[in-house]
Amino acid sequence: MADTAGPQTRATLDKDPAEVAQMFDGVAKRYDITNTVLSFAQDRRWRSATRKALALKPSDVVLDLAAGTAVSTVELAKSGARCIAADFSLGMLKAGAGRPVPKVAADALCLPFADQSFDAATISFGLRNVNDVPKALSEFHRVLKPGGRLVICEFSHPTLRPFRTAYMEYLMKALPAVATRVSSNPDAYVYLAESIRAWPDQFDLGELIRDAGFTSVRWQNLTGGIAAIHSAVR
Repeated sequence: MADTAGPQTRATLDKDPAEVAQMFDGVAKRYDITNTVLSFAQDRRWRSATRKALALKPSDVVLDLAAGTAVSTVELAKSGARCIAADFSLGMLKAGAGRPVPKVAADALCLPFADQSFDAATISFGLRNVNDVPKALSEFHRVLKPGGRLVICEFSHPTLRPFRTAYMEYLMKALPAVATRVSSNPDAYVYLAESIRAWPDQFDLGELIRDAGFTSVRWQNLTGGIAAIHSAVR
């Protein structure tokens, strides 16, 4: 059963930063297990695909933004690179305190890092929760070294129409119902479904990345387009 202790809160599609941070604080305790259940364990495969897309070297310094409990950062660290977990939800960082990677409180719209600090950067299922995506992308561009790699793993649009229809039915009906049983804040997963439905498709996100000054923009679909990995070079 879900842990319903404490205030139940969710963000709206306006994505007020304080509301988003509070919402993620509220799901932090059971965040990892909830993601695995709701994605039918695809989250593990998506993390591995993100690490491979970054093509990290042991000498690289890597920013993992919106890292949450740092489970994604631990995956990246398998490469031998120095990987830093950053998130603006202190509750999420606290929930991942036992994971042996550096952790920093950070806002995607004003990163607390110097220009050209990183060889690579990534954000997984977090860009969708930012209320100024072009600004966040410009911050990535600022903190990456020339030639640095950006990889964004995010929910996207299934490419086959029958699959897309079935997926949207799952998002809007089944996902919130399942979340009621496994999440510490089921209302947050109503926001999750709404934000996925409103998110740009693969091509339009690629255009936003280009507009931020990145080159060599490309993407690969995961699980039929439920998620997609966008890669680019600074």
